[in-house]
Amino acid sequence: MPKFETIKGVLFDLDGVITDTSVYHEQAWHALADQLQIDWQPQFAEQLKGVSREASLAVLLNATGHPDAYSAEQKAQFATEKNDRYLALLQQLSPASIAPGMTAFLTELKAQDYRIGLASASKNAPFVLERLGLSDYFQARVDPTTLHKGKPDPEIFSRCAELLGLQPAECLGIEDAQAGIQAINASGAVSVGIGAKDVLAAAQIRFETTAELTLANIRQQLK
Repeated sequence: MPKFETIKGVLFDLDGVITDTSVYHEQAWHALADQLQIDWQPQFAEQLKGVSREASLAVLLNATGHPDAYSAEQKAQFATEKNDRYLALLQQLSPASIAPGMTAFLTELKAQDYRIGLASASKNAPFVLERLGLSDYFQARVDPTTLHKGKPDPEIFSRCAELLGLQPAECLGIEDAQAGIQAINASGAVSVGIGAKDVLAAAQIRFETTAELTLANIRQQLK
């Protein structure tokens, strides 16, 4: 791993890192599964983390054993219905919904002139940041509609570093999902996992919760 002093930027996932919108995603996908008479399986919650809306829909439809039974138009409609439910749930978001310690960490990064970027697959990320009151912290945000591949492909993190004017190796990438950690590692950035060790075993640095995210703690693990 690189030395702490070489790090100039931080690339953030959104869901499950900056705020726990994953619970709203799960509720919306669960409702769609019920609508389509797909039995909800516990592993869906982890499989849907950090991936695009289209990839998430594929997880559900693949579970039926007949994913090709639906037309492209039907799949687009399902994705839209899910997103409409999700957006309705997001109206509950406020600065009180920010993950523990995250405002302090973002403030610390900004005060020490780190470049801060958002590498989220969510098309709703700008709305979420606005609801949380955090938009001004981020100097760059990747537009997921411009990407060719989703996580675990490294494209989103490579693009985010580029938008910040940095090389991935000069950045930390912070994620709570396996697919995100794989993407960060493949990009060449330093992966920081938030969550359980058995889920995020590939993370180069790991914390149980966002409350542990400080530059001092990261420096300690980069020694």
